[in-house]
Amino acid sequence: MERFDAIVIGAGHAGCEAALALARMGNKTLLLTISLDAVAFLACNPSIGGTAKGQLVSEVDALGGEMGVNADKTAIQIRMLNRGKGPAVQSLRAQADKNAYHTEMKKTLENEPNLLLRQGEVVDIRLSGEDKIITTNVGLEYVAKAVVFATGVYLESQIIIGKTVEKTGPNGFKNSHGLSKSLENLGLTMLRFKTGTPVRIHSRSVDFSQMEEQKGDEEISTFSYLTEKPIQNKASCYLTYTTAKTHDIIRKNIDKAPALSGEIVGVGPRYCPSIETKVVRFADKERHQLFLEPETLDTKEMYLQGFSTSMPSYIQKDMVESVIGLQNAEIMRDAYAIEYDCIDATELNPTLEYKKIKGLFFAGQINGTSGYEEAAAQGIIAGINASQYLKGKEMIVLKRSDAYIGVLIDDIVTKGTNEPYRMMTSRAEYRLLLRQDNADMRLTEIGHKVGLVSDERYQKFLEKKEKIRKIEEKLQEKVKINEKTTKFYEENGESVPKESVTYREMLKRTNIDIFKIRDYFDILKEYDYSLLEKVNIQIKYEGYLKQQEEDVARALANENIPIPNDFDYASVKGIRAETIEKLSKIRPLNIGQASRVSGVSPADISVLSILVKKAQKEDKNGNK
Repeated sequence: MERFDAIVIGAGHAGCEAALALARMGNKTLLLTISLDAVAFLACNPSIGGTAKGQLVSEVDALGGEMGVNADKTAIQIRMLNRGKGPAVQSLRAQADKNAYHTEMKKTLENEPNLLLRQGEVVDIRLSGEDKIITTNVGLEYVAKAVVFATGVYLESQIIIGKTVEKTGPNGFKNSHGLSKSLENLGLTMLRFKTGTPVRIHSRSVDFSQMEEQKGDEEISTFSYLTEKPIQNKASCYLTYTTAKTHDIIRKNIDKAPALSGEIVGVGPRYCPSIETKVVRFADKERHQLFLEPETLDTKEMYLQGFSTSMPSYIQKDMVESVIGLQNAEIMRDAYAIEYDCIDATELNPTLEYKKIKGLFFAGQINGTSGYEEAAAQGIIAGINASQYLKGKEMIVLKRSDAYIGVLIDDIVTKGTNEPYRMMTSRAEYRLLLRQDNADMRLTEIGHKVGLVSDERYQKFLEKKEKIRKIEEKLQEKVKINEKTTKFYEENGESVPKESVTYREMLKRTNIDIFKIRDYFDILKEYDYSLLEKVNIQIKYEGYLKQQEEDVARALANENIPIPNDFDYASVKGIRAETIEKLSKIRPLNIGQASRVSGVSPADISVLSILVKKAQKEDKNGNK
């Protein structure tokens, strides 16, 4: 029986981040995966980031994680989504090279000194005091004080195409048998969810002339604050649409759709439904938007985003050929649905530790979430906190006002989810504060404090802060109102001020941004795009940001009222039985978290707040 400080089970996006965090924080770590070929595999969409997800990637990076670094290394196209909208909803999205992403992450894991990457299927976990003993299907046993479960969609998974059901994991990888039962024996509640992935099409069979080309950005942003080498756009994506014929084919064959006929029992994602679900749910829509995306530079396979289905193969062919530009499509891989076991995340603390067993953590799709980015975000937090547990240090809990990661984890452990959870900007009430561009300013200090952000990286962060200070200092310089300045205002459709103004004051004008000032007045040329954009947003939205900071301060008043872990909710008079039941299960850390538990009313919180404050006062006075 080999001993490690920590064991991570599963090497998807959550497992990779958890294992790297543990190892980099000085713990001897074992990372077990059912297949070495599935390490950091992009089983569905060959992309990283997207709306709200781009923020998660940059936050993982700011804490010292790897996803952003790897996405930048392997990107074949990169775009800032919603660039024409406000900064609160702008998110970076990279089309990654699927094969390169897997290879680069596997290399990173293999080269980490404190980490052993090992192929093996875990079938059982048992406890012996503080130790957790892991057994594989070939009888090997490993022991550690801390264990992170990051098993993704592999627990008792099955692939469904029409009436064909295969007990396998994504892409034909082996699945996991028996581990769900072992987790149930530890007291965890298991749920059954499902998700799906679209067809892959040979690029030679696509009529791109009927589609709209989607190129990458000219001014390229990056996910990682460490990336210095410029990213090159090497591929395009293409926009197309379903047709009336597509919808007709689906309606005529709807009885053959496992997702709608009852053959699939797992609950599917509301925000990423199958194409047949979309056609039924939005019957009035004449067409649905689809994107054709390259999988990798090494293959002709293209991914039809938005066309997830579990229809029989022969119907999939008819459906695909009815899409604009795909009349002669050659399908290389069928679309499929996948069902799998996951846990009820409300049984976890906000640290992602299981409430009933110290040192047992869960991260990623096993917690009922969907998406690579959501998984990586949970993985790094689980890894950090498993390390803090091993060292006897205080674990970190990111607040909703700290990060999208804080929103994500608070949502799943407090409110729970009855379907695969997906991060969206609308879930974050302080999204103007939690922008793509300022993740490092929000989280790098935390990453350095726990020991995950290296001193070298931290020094770069401090240098960046100094550059920002110098940019802001330069913008405080006054500019005389002369012929040149007057022309600048007039060319940008702004009224000319009567007396000298600072560059900063110029920035407050609607039609003027920092890049126009840079180019016209020939200043700030030595600073890169991302730094200038950060300062531009900070100044232009100064009033809104101040308002949101005041909202945060008010909300934190409740977050700072802790609830004792052994608080007896059943003894509270004046709150409903339903509330008592829910709060007794969730065991919120504070009044703020209690207020977000589904079904708990403001009146219940008012009563609870009074009683908790009263109990605190009595404790301070010597338990009188």
